[in-house]
Amino acid sequence: MTIKAVSFVAKSNTGKTTLLEGVIGELKQRGYTVGALKHDAHRFDIDHPGKDSHRLTAAGADTMLITSPEKCALVKRYPVPPPLEELLELYFSDVDIVLTEGFKLGPLPKIEVHRRERSATLLCRGENNDPTLIAVASDEPLVLDVPILDLNNIGAVTDFVENTFLR
Repeated sequence: MTIKAVSFVAKSNTGKTTLLEGVIGELKQRGYTVGALKHDAHRFDIDHPGKDSHRLTAAGADTMLITSPEKCALVKRYPVPPPLEELLELYFSDVDIVLTEGFKLGPLPKIEVHRRERSATLLCRGENNDPTLIAVASDEPLVLDVPILDLNNIGAVTDFVENTFLR
């Protein structure tokens, strides 16, 4: 099974999460099931000291799953970061599309988020020419070899994702 997925990439504080919130909401309104996968280059914890889940992980559990009637969360230790494709196959086979945030160097098709006030340069064009770049969502006109999407038009960005991956 091939999981449909696209990475939204940008320099930090460009607005990736804000854009993804809008696109996820719009895809949900259109009837799709959506997965989200965030890459964090730093260490993070989803459970907190004093909570039972944290205590079990701190005790050495290699996999800890906490569940309630409406959701569950998994903490799994890996000796090395697992490949992105493995994460998609393991955790996202039940959704129509996965939107990832980050994974700048990953193999997935990419939509770069560009905000004029944040940076004059792009990650995927210029010094680097990333062949997986399929569009740029920008708040200014650009001349590139891929479509330029209006960063402030969630519907247009969602239309691009839907037409590219879901039709």
